[in-house]
Amino acid sequence: MVMDIAMNVGLIGYGEVGRILAEDLRAQGLAVAAYDLKRDPELSAHAQARGVPLARSASELAAQSDLLISAVTASQTVAVAEAASAGLKKGCFFLDFNSASPGAKARAADCIYAAGGRYVEGALMTSVPPYRIKVPLLLGGPDAQALLAPLNTLGFAAKVASEQLGVASATKMCRSVMIKGLEAMVIESFTTARHYGVEDALIASLQETFPSIDWERQASYFFQRVIEHGRRRSEEVREVAQTVREAGLSPWSAAGTAERQAWVANLADLGVFGPRGEPSFARSSDWRVEADRLLNHNKP
Repeated sequence: MVMDIAMNVGLIGYGEVGRILAEDLRAQGLAVAAYDLKRDPELSAHAQARGVPLARSASELAAQSDLLISAVTASQTVAVAEAASAGLKKGCFFLDFNSASPGAKARAADCIYAAGGRYVEGALMTSVPPYRIKVPLLLGGPDAQALLAPLNTLGFAAKVASEQLGVASATKMCRSVMIKGLEAMVIESFTTARHYGVEDALIASLQETFPSIDWERQASYFFQRVIEHGRRRSEEVREVAQTVREAGLSPWSAAGTAERQAWVANLADLGVFGPRGEPSFARSSDWRVEADRLLNHNKP
């Protein structure tokens, strides 16, 4: 089956990733609809401004879509596939962008296959905003090759990792052990260094060991991303930990990373980094500002 690129695209999840995809797909004139559990004014305004109708349920969206893209929090991976399968059109492609373990992807695939759909796992291999629709994307599963050309025609930067489900997700999860772990380590190391007044010496030492990294800029970026998206990241890293368990190892590093990410997310919800919704929230160009907020919050 060759898929016509003049398709109806459904986006399950209308957060950061969903909105970027909606913007880029609508710019090409594609029919795009969406569903999200939230229905706040900002979400509705964004969708309306871009001509993206909002469905009342995942199954309603599935019934009108030729391609469904699932981009929700990692913990909802299987639940979303179950909900969508109730209305899925036969032969519909279900592209699962969620950062879930290979085991979770396999369970989601079973739901889609049982409903007559074509499940393709998609692993986003870096942060979406800088690349937008051209974010490096690994595809996996028996139907990955059939979806490859249509996706790339739409502007995606996809390649097939394997016809076997789980390979693309495992690649993403193993990468996240490192990348999300590095975020957590930088927050812990730099904030502690700030407390002791040794941050300049720390950065000088890191710069000598890893001269290709601008540690000042990288630290500020890591702090910002975790403050803004720590909740989603902590859920993803819990799936990373599950991936490690599925390999027969104890996820000591991943489990600790998940706790650090969740800790920052909890503080963000408490307003430690400023009120949510304000332009200044979590957008300091200096990681020291955020580290000081953490230290001041923890003072007795």
